[in-house]
Amino acid sequence: MPLKLGLPKGSLQDATVQLFARAGFQIYVSSRSYYPTIDDPEIECLLVRAQEMARYVADGVLDAGLTGQDWIAEHHHGLARRSAGGAEAAGTVVPIADLVYAKQSFGRVKWVLAVPENSPFQTPQDLEGKTVATELVRATEAYFARLGVKVNVEFSWGATEVKPPVLADAIVEVTETGSSLRANHLRVIDTLMTSNPQLIANPAALDDEWKRRKIENLALLLRAAIEAQGRVGLMLNVTRADLPDVLALLPALQKPTISSLSDADWVAVNTIIEERTVRELIPALKAARAQGIVEYPLNKIVL
Repeated sequence: MPLKLGLPKGSLQDATVQLFARAGFQIYVSSRSYYPTIDDPEIECLLVRAQEMARYVADGVLDAGLTGQDWIAEHHHGLARRSAGGAEAAGTVVPIADLVYAKQSFGRVKWVLAVPENSPFQTPQDLEGKTVATELVRATEAYFARLGVKVNVEFSWGATEVKPPVLADAIVEVTETGSSLRANHLRVIDTLMTSNPQLIANPAALDDEWKRRKIENLALLLRAAIEAQGRVGLMLNVTRADLPDVLALLPALQKPTISSLSDADWVAVNTIIEERTVRELIPALKAARAQGIVEYPLNKIVL
């Protein structure tokens, strides 16, 4: 039976497909189907909104899936609220891998509390008795409860940035660059949480030895692809006499690999560097008398 894997539909979809490609998996998404094909017969994919992923993984509809820490937190706050109300709560999910990538960049997003630029509200406490619109309702309610501030948290179906000041006094919204908030003349007065995608799994799936190994191998490859992002390999030759000057220039992932050449006076140096440093580094290496400098791309780095 294949591993049932949930992929986030929506803003993270393209970035996730690209990440899988770097990890060695080709995923083909059709606009007419929620079942992408993948070039691994042991995996069956399903497109699911990130907001619902944790629930489907917890319920066992999916063995594993990718979703944000924000929506995992929202799911867990929902469990806590149902338990407090005496209702039987659904299962939890197990985090497998922290995958730091986002739809525009390899980084984290933030959920922020924002108000109109000309609003008198300066702190969360100023919103006592006011209305806050958000998609992240349960986590927002938990945030204000921790602060001891009573607000009316309303679910927003989208276009949340346009709701203040007429439809809400403030919003809690996700932002990666802040450009949408600025475009809608909003200012941030607090940050509720930072978030990035995680690979999560159903506890029962992890009890199955084959599925656990498949999930762990998938996590290994995805992390390796993220580690390689923005890095390149560099090879060069240098005389032993000039080696100290060359090594002083190289910021290595661990330590450069140094190999002897057929000429005993020369060595080969192999290292991994940040791609953004290459344009300054290569001329400096040449000036330090390095020769045969080769830059090459990296798909994965397994630490």
